[in-house]
Order: sequence, then C-alpha cells, then structure tokens
Amino acid sequence: MKKQVISIPDLDTETAAFKIRGITPLIVHKFGEKAIKQIENIQRKVAKEKRPDRNPKAEMEDSLHYFSDGKRTGFPAGGFKGAMIRAGNQSPFDYKMVNLATWFHVIGEEGLIEIQGIPTLRTDTVRLSKGGADIRYRPEYKKWEATLTIKFNNSAINKERIAQLINAAGFSCGIGEWRPSAPKAKNGSFGLFELI
Repeated sequence: MKKQVISIPDLDTETAAFKIRGITPLIVHKFGEKAIKQIENIQRKVAKEKRPDRNPKAEMEDSLHYFSDGKRTGFPAGGFKGAMIRAGNQSPFDYKMVNLATWFHVIGEEGLIEIQGIPTLRTDTVRLSKGGADIRYRPEYKKWEATLTIKFNNSAINKERIAQLINAAGFSCGIGEWRPSAPKAKNGSFGLFELI
C-alpha cells in the first residue's frame, strides 16, 4: 500500500493581553473547605456537629481564591470566559454560544486570573431556600484591576472582536456574586468592568 503524505496547516492562533478595571465592586465567594465538609457529612449521614461560633474574618478568608503561593488572590478564568460567551450571544454579536466557546480561551495561572486589589470583609443577609435567613461574610474588592490573557483562533474571531466581547461582558454580564447575569440576582450590578 502506497503511503500518502498529508499536510496539516498550523492553526492561525494569537495570544493577547487585555487590561481591565472594575467599575463596580467585585464580590467573590469560593466554595470553601468548611462548606464542602458540611455537604460531605450530610451525604455520608454523619451526625450534625454543633455549629461553632462564627468567625467573620476566617469565613471571608475561606471564600477567597488563593494562588498556591498563599499570597495572591484571583478569580476563576472560566468566569471571565463565561461572561464573554454570554455577551457574545446578545445583540449586536448574535454568535452561537456553542461556537464562541471554541474560538477563544482565557488563560489563567492555576486556573485563576489574578485580581489586583485589596479584599475587604463584606457582611450580607441572604435568604435561604427553606425560607429562613442567614448572614454571609464574603470578600469584596471595592477597587480592582486584572489582566486577561486570551488565546484565540484568528480564522474565526479577531483581536478587535475579542476586545468588544470583553467590554460587552463587563457592561452586561459581570463576574462574581450579585452580577447582572446571575440567575437569582437580576437586580445585581456588581462585578462590572471595562477595558483600559
């Protein structure tokens, strides 16, 4: 059998960095180790432990996304990509979300985008699904910036369109808790951002 040589052209990809600035505060709420342990105990039908005294600062720290160096904090790269995909499905873009999801990738370090800012303790009253209320202690970046490193397929989308998607995502979707696009926070306006 005669061997056939197949030529596979390289993908036309490009990587670019985009600097963004928060225009509203960013509230983050990582699913902490304590919350994961409580769910595991429920699933294993382990007897419920007496609720310890609340420690607001510790709860806030447990809700932060730390890098492995234990110093820097960030936000999941997928959250930024999700906001951009959602924005791309809106006018004037009208991209199909399933296609847009494959045209670019937000590249994070350890899966995170570093947030430049100082997180402070935020206290909120939240409604529980069973009708009660509880207090949540979460980190809030009142002023924040980040750099998004994005790799994209030039044959499908260009750098200018990526920049437009970032701006649209920052205006209409946002990231984090109480963002406009959150399922249960339609009146939210947190986590909004713009290109700088």
